[in-house]
Amino acid sequence: MAAPLLQLSDIALTFGGAPLLAGVELTVSDGERLCLVGRNGSGKSTLLRIAAGLVQPDRGERFLQPGATLRYLPQEPDFSGAPTTRAYVEAGLGPADDAFAASRILETLGLTGDENPAELSGGEARRAAIARALAPSPDILLLDEPTNHLDLSTIEWLEDELKERRAALVLISHDRRFLTNLSRSTLWLDRGRARRIDRGFASFEAWRDEVLDEEEREAHKLDRKLAAEANWLRYGITARRKRNVRRLEALLQLRQARREHTGPVGAVAMTVAEATRTGSLVIEAKGLGKSFTHTSYGARPIVQNFSLRVARGDRIGIVGPNGSGKTTLLNMLTGALAPDEGSVKLAANLQIARLDQLRTELDPDTRLADALTGGASDTINVGGEPRHVIGYLQDFLFTPEQARTPLHALSGGERGRLMLARAFAKPSNILLLDEPTNDLDLETLDVLQDRLGEYEGVVILVSHDRDFLDRVVSAVIAPERQGRWVEYAGGYTDMLAQRGEGFPQAVPSRRSAPGPSRAASAKTAPRRPAKRRLSFNETHALATLPGKIAALEHRIAALRGKLEDPELYAKDARAFEATAKTLAEAQSELARAETKWLELEILREEIAGS
Repeated sequence: MAAPLLQLSDIALTFGGAPLLAGVELTVSDGERLCLVGRNGSGKSTLLRIAAGLVQPDRGERFLQPGATLRYLPQEPDFSGAPTTRAYVEAGLGPADDAFAASRILETLGLTGDENPAELSGGEARRAAIARALAPSPDILLLDEPTNHLDLSTIEWLEDELKERRAALVLISHDRRFLTNLSRSTLWLDRGRARRIDRGFASFEAWRDEVLDEEEREAHKLDRKLAAEANWLRYGITARRKRNVRRLEALLQLRQARREHTGPVGAVAMTVAEATRTGSLVIEAKGLGKSFTHTSYGARPIVQNFSLRVARGDRIGIVGPNGSGKTTLLNMLTGALAPDEGSVKLAANLQIARLDQLRTELDPDTRLADALTGGASDTINVGGEPRHVIGYLQDFLFTPEQARTPLHALSGGERGRLMLARAFAKPSNILLLDEPTNDLDLETLDVLQDRLGEYEGVVILVSHDRDFLDRVVSAVIAPERQGRWVEYAGGYTDMLAQRGEGFPQAVPSRRSAPGPSRAASAKTAPRRPAKRRLSFNETHALATLPGKIAALEHRIAALRGKLEDPELYAKDARAFEATAKTLAEAQSELARAETKWLELEILREEIAGS
């Protein structure tokens, strides 16, 4: 049998208190597709860092097959010392890796390579980190929450990319759909131990429930036996002291086993404070329009002629690529941003509670309890009733000892639970949740789903978690091209079925101006007339673009053939770099030409059908 690529044996680690990991085993073979699951704080990320060689355990051994290459994607990548995203990605390449791969994958992910890492958005930073992990084409990929801050189109691209790669995968993710589509085996970390099944995540939750049910039955049997033995001890040991020493020892062992039986970790006990009920119609938006003007290429429509009625009890999901205008639309619907066109009518007595996806609204040096109380007292009002802050924190799985912990010491999942605790404590009849699932464990997501189902007010959430959307929302608002937004009944899967396709290409990043055709379109027609014809320039472009696209494809193939020469870089490094740069420019030009042709073809079909 072939040796594993990576093996962890008898791993133990304690950070004070109870052991985080106790005798954990992990084996990663060639072509492995393994997901790591468990509660926040169960040690998933720590185990992945041990596997990456970044953390030394208290006990145990790590074996990496000689010659095997490994790349690790952390939850929070460190960009220090990298002047550009290209430099950051290239720093992850090995001596034998293709230098051009860094530029190629950055472009695929919508980055130029010239971005300053200090100025990246959350989604851009995540894409740069993914590029660094994927560019070397390693034998083993260790990915910690790879979908955080990614839009849906990028998540689906990443899924397809990982399916096609031969690298072994070890994944941590809160995204059920992502885990289901990629995993073939599951390692469950629970109370310091690891259990493995050679089935993907789709089978995990049913198997986990069976394991916990069996544990509960065994604990019940142990309690009954303990009671019987204690009764014997109370009344019969004196007369049979010598011949029953062994039985006494067995009783002591039973008691010790009962003390050591920790049982499943407690569940989150979320409650949502609800304010005075509004009327049946909560939001009525008519003909909303919003454009942003750029000095280089004029106005860009973000929302065009959008209307929506939101009733009490509705659950609305807003989805779309990063930069498509989800937050802008959300702010207009709730009155936080005035539209350029149209009107929004809000019900009386609205009280809005909002969850910020970046978790940045608090001072990182603030203590956990003070983040809820403001530091003024030990109580917090939840739904108009005072509660001790320690008890409320325990509802969200924080221990009393953590109450004085500064926020910068919390994990991503703990920060997520804190923000939920803050949002749910405020009386509200509208909940605005911006990426609420980031960093939360699967059990907390289940409880969050249940609480949102019980909430009588309106829920509007922005999310890239396909499974969560399917479980929670009653309607999905998704972007079309040119600032058009459409409401679809049902969840994410229902939306895809009604659209018959995925999302259009993501809009350009804030650093890259769109092509002349987009500028002209934005300047002349923020709102397309009901009846119109293709202009001369549009008709000419529609006729000539296929030839241009074919010529660009031929040119790109020639450039790639030139770069495939293994001796080119050794012979003439400057020629190699110039060819690589020309190839990147040609690929960008091809993408723009294809996008332009697609937009014009859709416009032609719309005019023909009108």
